[in-house]
Amino acid sequence: MRFGCKLGLRILEDLQSSSFCVTAMAVNQLVLASNWSLTGGGALTVAASSSDVQVCSTLASAKSLRFVQELHGQGLKNGAGVGGSSHRSTTSVAARTRRRSRRSRRRFSDDGDGDELAALRISCVSTSEASTASDSGSDSKLPLKAIPGEYGGTLGAIKDRLDFFWFQGLGEFFTSRVQKYQSTVFRVNMPPGPPGFPDPRVILLLDAKSYPVLFDVNKVLKKDVFTGTYHPSWDYTGGVRVLAYLDPSEERHTQLKTFVFEILKTNGRKFLPEFHKAISESFQVWESNLAKGEKASFTDENLQFAFNFQMRAIVGRDPVAPGPASLGRNGGAYAQKWVAPQIAPVTGLGLPHLLEELTFHSFPLPFSLVKKEYDALYAYLSTYATEVVDLATKLGIDKHDAINNVLFFTCFNSFGGFGILLPQILRAIAQGGSSLQQELVREVRAAVNANGGSVTMKGLESMELVKSVVWESLRINPPVPYQYGIAKSDFVIESHTAAFQVKKGEMLAGFQPFATSDPVIFQDPHTFLPKRFVGPEAEKLLPYVIWSNGPETGEPTLGNKTCPGKDFVVAMSRAFVAELFLRYDEITLAPPDGDGIAAKIAFSSLKRAQ
Repeated sequence: MRFGCKLGLRILEDLQSSSFCVTAMAVNQLVLASNWSLTGGGALTVAASSSDVQVCSTLASAKSLRFVQELHGQGLKNGAGVGGSSHRSTTSVAARTRRRSRRSRRRFSDDGDGDELAALRISCVSTSEASTASDSGSDSKLPLKAIPGEYGGTLGAIKDRLDFFWFQGLGEFFTSRVQKYQSTVFRVNMPPGPPGFPDPRVILLLDAKSYPVLFDVNKVLKKDVFTGTYHPSWDYTGGVRVLAYLDPSEERHTQLKTFVFEILKTNGRKFLPEFHKAISESFQVWESNLAKGEKASFTDENLQFAFNFQMRAIVGRDPVAPGPASLGRNGGAYAQKWVAPQIAPVTGLGLPHLLEELTFHSFPLPFSLVKKEYDALYAYLSTYATEVVDLATKLGIDKHDAINNVLFFTCFNSFGGFGILLPQILRAIAQGGSSLQQELVREVRAAVNANGGSVTMKGLESMELVKSVVWESLRINPPVPYQYGIAKSDFVIESHTAAFQVKKGEMLAGFQPFATSDPVIFQDPHTFLPKRFVGPEAEKLLPYVIWSNGPETGEPTLGNKTCPGKDFVVAMSRAFVAELFLRYDEITLAPPDGDGIAAKIAFSSLKRAQ
């Protein structure tokens, strides 16, 4: 037992020293994003490397692209390929996008004046969103085929896990099977698997047409599938099944999602001011470090910034301020460490292969390893989040339940999202070079000058290039790359080329970077194109940006599993870009320190605006 505890603590130290970013299974995305390279015209591509785990979907090479075009039986059309009876018309999607854009402005503005991030008026209609690209029904005109692939029992599950983490790596794991089966729908085992985890068998969906069934709560059950084929011990959340693990059919889902909506609505006016305050503090830290010739680590400071901003806005108390339950400057580190063992089973951390296989890839890590950090975070919220608890009480939610859900929402969902998404946006912009940055400077400052001299929601909504950069970041490297669901009944699902019978009780899974890099939908799918979502022609692509567990054109409701903070994350990501180029004329980054998830990014220069 003593050896096990020491080993567990060693693993957690490695997790923390590796700048372990936190959101459900999103650690892998840092690996995916770690090897981008610049191409002509300010575009960014995912570079292939034999030594790094990459997003190397089946569509990554010219050969693979030809294979998929042949497989799909059609070529690209206007960079989107959206045609035929199974897709919405460009006109209807564009119209819906414009309506949604107007609704978004209303939700994030105070009676339309845009002076501050006001009450979020989020629709709470208990209905589910329609599929983005297809109705995976039983009236398919495509050939009905048996789902290819095999599981191979315990040995097959272990082999698939070794392929996933070590022998093949993430990209080849998926690509090789697509090519082997000549299908983007197939059976496979997903990590973690035996001996210490439940059934790893899934039907994997890797194209934009089949993938949306994972959002259809009429067809799939979303109970306890947030982290995939397993879920961490409820001890990590005080014995509470938090919102992320609930299916919309459960009464508590309605109650708790309403609670989150109310938190966002009640604190909406605070978000932009607190964001500005927190990012300004970080700007000063980075500038001071550079002035002293020291490393200006974005990774480390972002950890502190994201945590402090959220807590100040939602809890109303600076976690650094002195007090009986003060977290000092440990809040971000505590949150990071608390999440780490919960998602360790589906990550590769660069430790010796044997060590990872014998520990967190084969058995769950005990909550006792992070009880100290959990207790500190819980005490802070219990002491200072009184208004949030009062809000929960009015909805019939007890204090313990409320605190654990707020802890998960702020320290797992949103905090983890910012910890992954903002570095990706920053890296894309930095590698886009001076041309992209100067365009952003001009757009941001013109919009700010036209809206009172500060960053407002009205101003952000007018920044077309900023919006496109954020959406493209969410497309090419979504912060939550996996979705899961259990079939509620027998039904037929369609890829671009075939139909497949799914049986009740089977687990469906999807790896999102493949679906959002489908060449039938996206031209140059593996290239980061900053202006991909600028202009009316690009609007038809937004339904295929699905990072939030639903289409970007959809709404979070009580009846679906779309992230309740979806618009919040997008708005704050836009605010990050705007604040950055309101203050600086140009930024450059130093070469990454480390590889994969251990990589840290730092500024090498920050040129202040004149």
